[in-house]
Amino acid sequence: MSSDPHVPFPSHAGSDGLYREVTDFAADAPGWAHALAEHGTGGGPLVLAAVLAVACWRVRRAGPRVLARALLGPVAVAVAYGLSETVKLVVRQERPCRAVADAAPAIAPCPAPGDWSFPSNHATVAAAAAVAVVLVWRTAGRLVLPLAALTAFSRVFLGVHYPHDVVAGALLGAAVVPLVAWAAVRPAAVLVERVRVRLGRTEPVP
Repeated sequence: MSSDPHVPFPSHAGSDGLYREVTDFAADAPGWAHALAEHGTGGGPLVLAAVLAVACWRVRRAGPRVLARALLGPVAVAVAYGLSETVKLVVRQERPCRAVADAAPAIAPCPAPGDWSFPSNHATVAAAAAVAVVLVWRTAGRLVLPLAALTAFSRVFLGVHYPHDVVAGALLGAAVVPLVAWAAVRPAAVLVERVRVRLGRTEPVP
């Protein structure tokens, strides 16, 4: 019996067609749109990480559970990324920039063989960071949720991911954050309170 953990990915002809449509659209887009997508695809997660850091800072004097939920955000993002990488290694789906025939050339360099496509790490991390922000700073959702969606779309626009890669990544990231918060907020809140006691601050500051 083979010990190969590879799980063949089911047919995704519909996603192939949508990938061709998006990359055809991208090929006809002006150069500034290409540059914006190339910079935004890496910059989006960095901006989201910065907003998450600000969200944690904003609630530094809130109750233990609120602060614990905020501090668990980066942990949950890391967990989501780890799960995304694990799924990649199991599924081992080739990048569409190599696998889809007759598609427009990718705008971004096609990742090396072995840098698998499903799911999208960028979409996973962006969605996880956005949800982590919204859990403690709802009004910031007007910024972070569209930014996460644009980050995910940029991966298809640049030609390095299938549409289903980014959808799966976004769903994974969005699901992991509340699960981590639900599972760990109580012990994390206890830890926050203990640290505050040691620092001489036992009451939340309004």
